[in-house]
Amino acid sequence: MTSDAGASSAIRRVQSGSPWEESFGFARAVAAGDRVVVGGTTSFEGHVLHGEGDPYEQARVAFTNALDALGEFGLGADSVIRTRMYLTHARDVDAVGRAHGEVFDSVRPVTTMVVVSGFVDPRILVEVEVEAFRGAQQP
Repeated sequence: MTSDAGASSAIRRVQSGSPWEESFGFARAVAAGDRVVVGGTTSFEGHVLHGEGDPYEQARVAFTNALDALGEFGLGADSVIRTRMYLTHARDVDAVGRAHGEVFDSVRPVTTMVVVSGFVDPRILVEVEVEAFRGAQQP
């Protein structure tokens, strides 16, 4: 991951090296004030998709990748206040929910799960977003 303080010291952006960050012009995570938002994160690491065909594994790796982005701001799962999960199949709700529960069971963030028609790569079954609150931890 790389970071950029940007034009304002109150906003900091982190890049993960996703193949789409450069071509689409986005950051993996942005901190603004006491909020840190991690955008749509999949189980890709570079050009390698982990858990192909396995929604549980894709969700597990996607949450790990999202939490790695939060780690760039000194935050972990306990700082997460909202999660969003996007799935391509309703049949995967339980598998993805199980992965979410393993990561956030004691945290209990506000959560949304939505079934969508697809993603930029048809092998992706799950994409996640997380929002965190850093409050007093803010630098």
